[in-house]
Amino acid sequence: MPIYKTSGVCSRSITFNVSPDGLVSGVSFDGGCHGNLQGIAKMVEGCKAWEVIDRLEGIHCDKKATSCPDQLARCLREYLEEHDIPAEKHLLENTPRPS
Repeated sequence: MPIYKTSGVCSRSITFNVSPDGLVSGVSFDGGCHGNLQGIAKMVEGCKAWEVIDRLEGIHCDKKATSCPDQLARCLREYLEEHDIPAEKHLLENTPRPS
């Protein structure tokens, strides 16, 4: 399972897996707000990685430029791009972005 070293947040790293068809599983955070991060991990289990990215990317924590959910989106994006798992175009075009 890949391990992503986080930056700018309380959690230190994120462990995760993405299947060849782009489904997320096995997400766990090292450090951070344990209960909230367990909830996020359970909510994204079995979801399409690009959908998770679209929903979580850009979320900020207080005055930080990022958050643990945003870091999860970043690590998934990096993984998908490195492994040439294509985005589902309709997802990225039709889902509202956080402001």
